[in-house]
Amino acid sequence: MTNELILANNHLPISCGSLDAYIQKVNNIPMLTAEEEYDLGTRLQDHGDLDAAQRLVMSHLRFVVRIARGYQGYGLALTDLIQEGNIGLMKAVKRFKPDRQVRLVSFAVHWIKAEIHEFVLRNWRIVKIATTKAQRKLFFNLRSSKKRLGWFSREEVEGVAKDLGVKPETVLQMEARLSNYDVAFDSSPDEDDESYISPATYLANQQHDPATQLEKDDWNQQQLQTLSESMKDLDDRSRDILMSRWLDDDNKATLHELADKYDVSAERIRQLEKNAMKKLKASLLA
Repeated sequence: MTNELILANNHLPISCGSLDAYIQKVNNIPMLTAEEEYDLGTRLQDHGDLDAAQRLVMSHLRFVVRIARGYQGYGLALTDLIQEGNIGLMKAVKRFKPDRQVRLVSFAVHWIKAEIHEFVLRNWRIVKIATTKAQRKLFFNLRSSKKRLGWFSREEVEGVAKDLGVKPETVLQMEARLSNYDVAFDSSPDEDDESYISPATYLANQQHDPATQLEKDDWNQQQLQTLSESMKDLDDRSRDILMSRWLDDDNKATLHELADKYDVSAERIRQLEKNAMKKLKASLLA
């Protein structure tokens, strides 16, 4: 999450310690009358007036906060939800048609919720649990449709499916997904819990597999041979520079040491090194 919301040319910081200040600030921004909103929308639509767009956005930030608070039950930071909602608001302002006689707040609700929905679906779980339109509808309605704790009864499943216009099987599938939880791949939530087995335990360790080791050794040998053949195509000085600079594990030479050796400047050694590396790379990729 970024620590700031950037809205048009104005910056309203939303950080962990200033959320209350942000909310207070947006609540103090004057609301627009229908006439002011129509005038600003017309200026934006007909002339691309960015100042008008900014005023439209700023005057509706309080509504984003109100909508974002309704999604706090998913365990995501309110600052992130507000940020995503503000993106939806800006998209709504861009598409706002004042001549249709619809107030911006009514038009923007869809765009604000759409951005927040996408954010929740991307971040609520590591693995996506809702990809189709029907699954997305279920995700945001299933909890509120449940009348009691525990699993759905058959009657509840059929009732929810009818209300939301989906198949009973889709309701059962989504309920099962919501009931599961993310599992760490290679670490135990409690090191003292010997009964916990991570998914990584079930993967074979191929580090000491003879076939894998042979393949790795063969690959390394082939790379060394190719490098050796490519080095032969360089002139003696370029080859010595690369050997001294990169292949001598015990005592790598500096640019100035090689400059003294060949009685040239350090910059000239750097240029020779660069050109040699370029030739060597082209030879290795050929």
